[in-house]
Amino acid sequence: MVTAEKPRIVESTPPVSLEAILNAISDAVLLLDANDQIAYANMAAEDFFYMSAAHLRRTSLNDLVAFGSPLLTLVEQVREQGAVISEYDVELGNPRAALKRVDIQVSPVIDQPNSLVVLIRERSIAQKIDRQLTHRGAARSVMGMAAVLAHEIKNPLSGIRGSAQLLESSVEEQDRELTRLITDEADRICALVDRMEAFSDRRPLEAEAVNIHRVLEHVRKLATSGFARGVKFTEIYDPSLPPALGNKDQLIQVFLNLVKNAAEAISPLSGEITLTTAYRHGVRLAVPGSQKRVHLPLEICVIDNGPGVPEDLKPYLFDPFVTTKNSGTGLGLALVAKIIGDHGGIVECDSEAGRTTFRVLLPAVEGEGG
Repeated sequence: MVTAEKPRIVESTPPVSLEAILNAISDAVLLLDANDQIAYANMAAEDFFYMSAAHLRRTSLNDLVAFGSPLLTLVEQVREQGAVISEYDVELGNPRAALKRVDIQVSPVIDQPNSLVVLIRERSIAQKIDRQLTHRGAARSVMGMAAVLAHEIKNPLSGIRGSAQLLESSVEEQDRELTRLITDEADRICALVDRMEAFSDRRPLEAEAVNIHRVLEHVRKLATSGFARGVKFTEIYDPSLPPALGNKDQLIQVFLNLVKNAAEAISPLSGEITLTTAYRHGVRLAVPGSQKRVHLPLEICVIDNGPGVPEDLKPYLFDPFVTTKNSGTGLGLALVAKIIGDHGGIVECDSEAGRTTFRVLLPAVEGEGG
């Protein structure tokens, strides 16, 4: 007996809109009309330009980027030649955001020859990871040095300091200034070694849910009552930001260091420090010593309007003993890189004259936000 074969049920995939596809792309996509007016912008373009899609659609490309921007030149060339043109590793920014290094591709739309598609891909993600690994390597070097210094230097210094104090009671008044100098310098070296010992702390991170806005508010209060008294602070926070996964005390130390650096870089009369928070999609990084990859959606920025970081120091800014201050030790930013690395996060610096941004990316508590 032959049984009839049951008809196969084919599950059809529901149609996906073009907008949903474009919003799934992590690169910024713009559609320009014949007058270089923005006709469409995806979600990544909103993040890149710090503007809503509705705002972007009311904006001309000439108003969006700076005069003489390489993007404007590319658009002009594509209109003349009618062919796809790409340019790599160029600087692009707008009045709302610092310059970013990007790859740009401009393509004509076949069915609409007067329309162009602009695709902007940030190069900084890979560079952030490379720099972060370098910062962690530098921090590990200081960890080893700190362990040696703690034992080999602090013990002899205690003897030198004690001897200077004994001499002070037996020498004449004019010579006591020299013994005090020995004592003060011994104390200064001990304090430096104590700061370096922070790098040798290998205890596992005690992470919990941390309200990053409370951390920043605490840091601002400490700053305005001390080293940043009189400095203007501006706060631009995302009120819906989920809690960070981290150690509250260590994060206070991180942002206190960054705010202190900013306060020392700006003019006492016209200086301004801006603190911002935002939720960013798409950044993931491997956790050291683990196969796990963490999502880093929390972006916290400390921005100042100082003169900027010297160009020759930018690649080494988070290395130990690198500083532009006459009395600095060069350990503050190295410690920041070490702590953020322990959190599985990223810290980076974008700097130009009049605007320096220290950007920290941190993981959120799992299951919250986004």
